[in-house]
Parts: sequence; C-alpha cells; structure tokens
Amino acid sequence: MAGGIRYFWQRISDGIAIQQLWEQFRAEAVAGYRLYSKELESGLSEGEPRRKGFWRVARGLFWAMMMKLSPARRVLLLIALVILFMPKVRIDGENFHFDSNCPALFWAGAILLVLLLLELADRVTMKRDLEIAREIQSWLMPSAPPEIPGVDIAFATRPANTVAGDYYDVFFRPNERLLIVVTDMAGKNVPAALLNATLQASLRALAALPGSLAELVDRVNHYACEQSLQGRRFTTAFLAELEPRTGCLTYVNAGHNWPILRRASNAIERLETGGLPLGISAGAALLFG
Repeated sequence: MAGGIRYFWQRISDGIAIQQLWEQFRAEAVAGYRLYSKELESGLSEGEPRRKGFWRVARGLFWAMMMKLSPARRVLLLIALVILFMPKVRIDGENFHFDSNCPALFWAGAILLVLLLLELADRVTMKRDLEIAREIQSWLMPSAPPEIPGVDIAFATRPANTVAGDYYDVFFRPNERLLIVVTDMAGKNVPAALLNATLQASLRALAALPGSLAELVDRVNHYACEQSLQGRRFTTAFLAELEPRTGCLTYVNAGHNWPILRRASNAIERLETGGLPLGISAGAALLFG
C-alpha cells in the first residue's frame, strides 16, 4: 500500500520536492495574476472604503476570468457557481425551487471537472502547436555554420519561451560575400515568431538580388515598414558582409545591441555605429561601420 502511494505521488509530482512544487506554484500564480491584472482597475480609489474596493476588484476579476472562456463555457461555469453557492436551488423550466435533496455539490463538481478537461484539451493542443512552431522556427535557422578557410563561425540560441522573435542566419550572397544576420522582432511568443518568419523569407529573397549591403538593408527596411503595423512591430537587426579573402567586414546596426569585435591582437571594441530599427521609417538614414 505504501509503495503504491509513493509511486502515485512520484507520478503526480514528477519527483519534484515540496519546496520546488511550492515555488513553481508561486511562479504560476504570479504569471496568472499578471494576466488578469491587466484587465482590472489597479488599487483603491482615493477615499473609497476598503470593503467597496474589494468587491469592485472581485467583480473585475470575475469578468476577466469569464471573458477568457468561450460563451458556452461561460454558461457552464456560471451554472456551476450558482449550484455551488446556492446548493438547495433546483431549476425546473423557468421556475426556481428549493430542494434539500438535490446533490448540488456533486453536479457542481462534475461541471467544473468537465470545464477543466476542456481547458486541458485546449492547452495540450496549444502546446503541441507551439512545439510544431518551435520546430519550424529551428528549420528557418542554419543547423550548422558554413565552413570557410580562415574563419571560425559558431552560433547558439535559447528562447525565453517555446518560440521567440530572435533570428540569425549566415549565408553567401551572389557577390561571394558572407552575409551575417542577427535580428530581434519586437514582442514575444507566436506573433513575433510569425513576423520574423516573414522577415527571414523576404531577407533571403532580397539578398539573392544583386546590390550592395546598403541596397539590401534599404529594401528590407521598406518591406519591414509595410508589415510593421504603423511602427508597432519593428525589428532590431545587425547585418554584416564579410569578404573572406581580405577579412574586410562591412556592417549596418539597425537599433540592435552593440556587437563586440575581438581583433587578432585580442583588443576588444564595441561596434557602436548604428541607426533606427527596421520598420520605423522607410526613409531612415543608414549608418555603416
């Protein structure tokens, strides 16, 4: 019996210690609070009684939770809450009756369990879709750096969430120069990843056309401006062209973090020359380094 309970607990908790489970719950509670608090009025109004403020916040929280559900699930949740807090009420057609023999708690629990199963199914489906999106995003990035005599290239990324708005690439252009790209789309998760995928496709297509790095960045910037939702979805980017034979590096920093250059003498410097992110202004001046 004890072994069965221990196995059951190990399976439920994934072997995580109680303290770690509590920390995980706290982190999830904080994340949930942030989600709902965006739709709540913050704090008590000046001079407002605390009791009145509590009910106002509770009402706002109730509606924030309800509006996250589909209409059908809202009705189910409302029925469950009514049964739970008014266990002796029985609905018969359009009339309400008090029935002390009605198994209210059972039906309320059953409805809440059904809602939990439906929400869990949605979460599993969403998780599966996010995993597919993560795989597709990884396909868009090079799996291995190109082998170039005299040049060592390495890259790695670790998204904060399942998918992210970060993108990097290394490939040769028709002029036999190596194009190095690092970008970060404003925002997080799926929207940023989708927009970054479109930017990656346009960048690859435009890079195949003849022209200098300046012309390439200008074309990409015009495309980004058309897709930026009036500047709300801009992209910071670092684009550089490397001439393998001479080691000459030409770059454009469009609002991205300053890259660090380590020279053969081990001297380190930041490439601080830069301009506006892509998607802000179609006529933005380009600053080259």
